[in-house]
Order: sequence, then C-alpha cells, then structure tokens
Amino acid sequence: MKKLLIAVVMTVCCFNAFAGTQNDKMKTCNADASTKALKGDERKAFMKDCLSAKPVEAVQSQQNKMKTCNADPKAKTLKGDERKAFMKSCLSNK
Repeated sequence: MKKLLIAVVMTVCCFNAFAGTQNDKMKTCNADASTKALKGDERKAFMKDCLSAKPVEAVQSQQNKMKTCNADPKAKTLKGDERKAFMKSCLSNK
C-alpha cells in the first residue's frame, strides 16, 4: 500500500511539473505570435512549430537574450541592484 501511495504521489508531481512547463511554453509562444502580429494560418503554423520546439531552443533563446541585454550600453554603466533590476526587466521584455 505504501509503495502504491508513493507511486501515485510521484505521478501527480511529474504531471504537475509537465503541465507547468507546457503552460509556460504556451504563454511564451502566444506572446511571440502576438509580438509578430501573426493571424490565421500563419499563427497556427507558428504556434505548432513553437509548441513542438525542443527545450534546447529555449535555452539558446535565453542565452541570446542574455547576450543582447549585456551588450546594451546601459547595462555596462549600471552596478549592483540597479544592474539586477535592468537585467530582470530586459530579459523579461525580449
């Protein structure tokens, strides 16, 4: 009985983690499609590709955001908490 309970708990935890990442992916893809002002079939095709994209692409995308934000002249002049706030804002907006 104890093993069954552990198996059920692990299954629920894994499902919740997967659902969370899928929800995040859906939000990101929707935001990207809206930013690009895609409509109709173009949006459907974009969403299909975006949602089926491998996580590696997300990591590369985040790395590209980091490079872009770090290259910003404003980032080079800021220090400490001001830099942290700028980077947080920059990474969430791009």
